[in-house]
Amino acid sequence: MTERDAGGRLEGRIALVTGAGSGIGRATALLFARHGAKLVLTDLKDADATADLIGESAYWLQADAGSEADLQGAISAAVQHFGGLDIVFANAGISGGLASIFDQDAADWAEILRVNLIGPAMAIRYAAPLIKARGGGSIICTASVAGLRSGAGSGAYSASKAGVISLVKTAAQQLSGSNVRVNAICPGLIETGMTEFIYERARAKGREEQLGHLNPLKRGGTPEEIASAALFLASDESSYVNGQALVVDGGLSSSHPFNNQSYGRTAI
Repeated sequence: MTERDAGGRLEGRIALVTGAGSGIGRATALLFARHGAKLVLTDLKDADATADLIGESAYWLQADAGSEADLQGAISAAVQHFGGLDIVFANAGISGGLASIFDQDAADWAEILRVNLIGPAMAIRYAAPLIKARGGGSIICTASVAGLRSGAGSGAYSASKAGVISLVKTAAQQLSGSNVRVNAICPGLIETGMTEFIYERARAKGREEQLGHLNPLKRGGTPEEIASAALFLASDESSYVNGQALVVDGGLSSSHPFNNQSYGRTAI
C-alpha cells in the first residue's frame, strides 16, 4: 500500500519538493502523491525514505537546496524521469536557532540566506521556464511568520523569510502572462526537526501545554496542516491566487501578543 490514492487534485502533474526527508516536506510529498502527482524529492538525508513511502511515482536525489547546481540537477531529473515540471515546492530551510543579531557573524548570515532565500530564487529561475512550457503551474516557497514581524526567529532567519515573501511578489510580477503562479506559505509554530529543540525544552520543563499559547487556537501546528495549504496552492483551486503570502499560524499574526487574557474576549 503506497501513499497514492484516487484523490486526483494533482492528477497528471509533476512536482519537485525540496526538504522532503522530514517535516513539512515529507508531509507535503505524501499528500501530493495521494492526489495523483509524480514527484522528484530532494533533501540532504532521508528523501529516499519518503520516496519509499510513495512508491514508483517518486524519484529522489540527495541535494543541497541552496546549491544552484543541485537545484538544476533536480529540475533536470523531473524532465528526464517524468517528462516535465508543473509544481515546485521550495520548502527546505535552516533556522539559525533563536540567536541574537549580535551573536550571528557574516558566515552565519551568508549560509542562512544561501539556503533559505537564494535557493528558492534559483528554483524559480530554473523551474519557471519549464512550467511555462507546459502551459503554466505553481511555485510555492516556504516563508515564515518570522518574515512578517520580529519574535519568531533569529535575525538572519527572519530576514531570509522576509526576503522570500518579497521574492514571490517580485517573481509573480516578472512572470506576468506566463500562467506560472508564485506564492509563499508562512507557517507559525510547527513541530518539525527545525523546532524540535523548542518542543523538547518545553516537555522537559513540563510546559508542553504552553506551546502555541499566544495564538487563538492555543496550540502548535502540524506538518500536515501546512501540507494542506501547499496542496491548495499547487492545485487549480488556487488558480487566481498569485504573489501572495498565505499565513498558516493559528491566528498568531492577527494581533500583537499580550498578557491580559481577558482583553477583547467574550466570555463563553
